Amino acid sequence: MPTKFWENKEADILDLIERLVNIDSGTFYKAGVDQVGNVLASAYQALGFQVAVDQQSERGDHLVIVHPEGQHPDILIIGHMDTVFPVGTAESRPFSRDESYAYGPGIYDMKASLVMTLFAIKSLIEQGDESFKRVKIILNSDEEHGSIYSRNLIEREAASVKYALIVEPSDMTGRLITGRRGGGKFELHVTGKAAHSGEEPEKGRSAIGELAYKIIQLHALTDPSAGVHVNVGVISGGTTPNTIAAHAKASIDVRMETLEQAVELEHKIKHICGAPTIEGTTLVLQGGITRPPMIKTAKSEHLLKNVQEEAMQLGESLTDMKIGSGSDGNLTAAVGVATIDALGPRGGNAHTAEEFLDIESLVPRTRLLANVIKRLSSE
Repeated sequence: MPTKFWENKEADILDLIERLVNIDSGTFYKAGVDQVGNVLASAYQALGFQVAVDQQSERGDHLVIVHPEGQHPDILIIGHMDTVFPVGTAESRPFSRDESYAYGPGIYDMKASLVMTLFAIKSLIEQGDESFKRVKIILNSDEEHGSIYSRNLIEREAASVKYALIVEPSDMTGRLITGRRGGGKFELHVTGKAAHSGEEPEKGRSAIGELAYKIIQLHALTDPSAGVHVNVGVISGGTTPNTIAAHAKASIDVRMETLEQAVELEHKIKHICGAPTIEGTTLVLQGGITRPPMIKTAKSEHLLKNVQEEAMQLGESLTDMKIGSGSDGNLTAAVGVATIDALGPRGGNAHTAEEFLDIESLVPRTRLLANVIKRLSSE
């Protein structure tokens, strides 16, 4: 793709990134996520794409974007519009930049990637390359909370494609991701019986006491040598210090290396939470494994080689790695699609007030995505 085309594109890309960053779009703020979706939907429609809206009541709407002339799109690109930040963050900490980096809530994870994808498609159109017709894009609204509401959509759309390109951001090394641990989220609700802890404690059944037993049992499932981790990260319960707690709740995060571990771990958690230790308390477990492990396969190795060769044409040598966190790449890989993750621009400090985007990586990563689309379309 001629270098001249990319002259001054960095400023255009940053302008749209700034617009998106200055919109609060935390996972649970539907209005903000939908506002981001409307901006991007309009941009794709202006390029001739069709945007199907998968409407949601509890979360922001998901978007599926295809070109009407693309008969059988077999390259799936996935990005998410939600961030981890609460309403008001964009106002208190809006987009800013210096010579090398840009800052703002969700700029790195992953609003810059959303804009990068749009400009990669736009570049193919403006160059007269019809490979963009082979692309299907999913922009979901709940990735930061496990893609619970978009999982079925992703798995359904992935079933008909050959490749999945996940535009999660890359770290400052630029490395790609070909493996991720699996993960799950559970909530355990415990009901006991309230009583005055001084006058009639024998009449009470402590939900907090029951939960304490379960926390110890759940944490005992952790096996670092096998890559299995169980973390009860949030607990709540009770009303006053002198009242036997009638209710308690725990939020549980689990991670594992293999699908077999995922099945076994879920079974053990259900067993632990299936019967109370304190007689007279009851337990209700919700949730499950939200992301199966992303395993590197021969198909993903072939896709990786294609991406690496295109990167070399742009003067960059890219390696790959496996990491502990999950993404929507876990879902596409689990249904057998060749998947490469972390195709987005470089940066760091995701989910913090120090989150930053490496401006210099914007155009190279956009060019890389466009070139990969073109290459895969010729296979």
